[in-house]
Amino acid sequence: MNKTNIAILGATGMVGQRFITLLDNHPFFDVKILAASPSSKGKKYSDAVNGRWKMESEIPDYARDMIVFDVSDVEHIATEVDMVLCAIDLDKKSIIEIEESYAKHEVIVVSNNSANRWTQDVPMLIPEINLEHLKIIDSQRKRLNTKKGFIVTKPNCSIQSYIPALEALKEFEPELVIVSTYQAISGSGKKLDECEEIRENVIPFINGEEEKSEQEPLKIWGNIVDGRIEKAINPTISAQCLRVGVEDGHMATVAVKFKNKPTKEQILEKWNNYISPIKKLNLPMSPDKFLIYMDEENRPQPKLDRDINKGMSVVIGRLREDTIFDYKFVCLSHNTLRGAAGGSLLVAEALKALNYV
Repeated sequence: MNKTNIAILGATGMVGQRFITLLDNHPFFDVKILAASPSSKGKKYSDAVNGRWKMESEIPDYARDMIVFDVSDVEHIATEVDMVLCAIDLDKKSIIEIEESYAKHEVIVVSNNSANRWTQDVPMLIPEINLEHLKIIDSQRKRLNTKKGFIVTKPNCSIQSYIPALEALKEFEPELVIVSTYQAISGSGKKLDECEEIRENVIPFINGEEEKSEQEPLKIWGNIVDGRIEKAINPTISAQCLRVGVEDGHMATVAVKFKNKPTKEQILEKWNNYISPIKKLNLPMSPDKFLIYMDEENRPQPKLDRDINKGMSVVIGRLREDTIFDYKFVCLSHNTLRGAAGGSLLVAEALKALNYV
């Protein structure tokens, strides 16, 4: 397989740094361009992130001496690459303008940002769940007047801890869901020691997270109708999102009422035997097992379980009957791997394997 040349937009931020580590010697992609804000333009990458490299591993050798470009230098970057992984930190309007500009320059945009998630012809993908939404790309290309370029987004990092668990139970028709998420500090782009306000504390508000947690799953479960993705009607989701003093790993407690209540044994069978529809593609970031149920009463735990299968599995535990709804359980996913950079890279790998690139 010939490698595809790609650029990382927002390469100096936490998600961009994670992209850089994941793409070291990647079998599908060659990183040709690193781009960030104008303040980093012209610097060696190692100088641009000096004092703010947040990964546990060292900067990969391939990236250390690369010269950083300005993300707005679309015309030049588009001549060097066929795909960009976008993790820029700008206002929504600016992100939409930049992502559409790259697409109109015939570059594929895989976005980690929320700006285009509700654009009607932009798929918001968890590849194991709604890969069929890629069919909307033809409609998007017509709107953008492109032959090759288009935009694909990934959803909010917190919903990827519990939506896969519900996806496996869709045949029982979940109707009502109450979820509380306990979200790691890295979701805010910080390390634990950079967030003094979380010490001995829990912060009961994360701007925009509850709306995303309640609405984004409905687009993921939606259908393509007349050139747009029409969101699903059910289930109704009520969410509360809290920031907790954990470095990595978003947890969720879930209570769910079904139209057709399954037995506990049926639920466990669905989780334990769930086969990812993309497993046959043999993608580098695809976990050996997408859903993992743990029988121990005190699992999953972020410290112990977030890194299972390269941090790309969703770990479930504590299934039991609920006193108000039908069942309740706990979920965990690694927010900067499954939830952010790893999830975006998995989307990019799927596009490559399916010949969209």
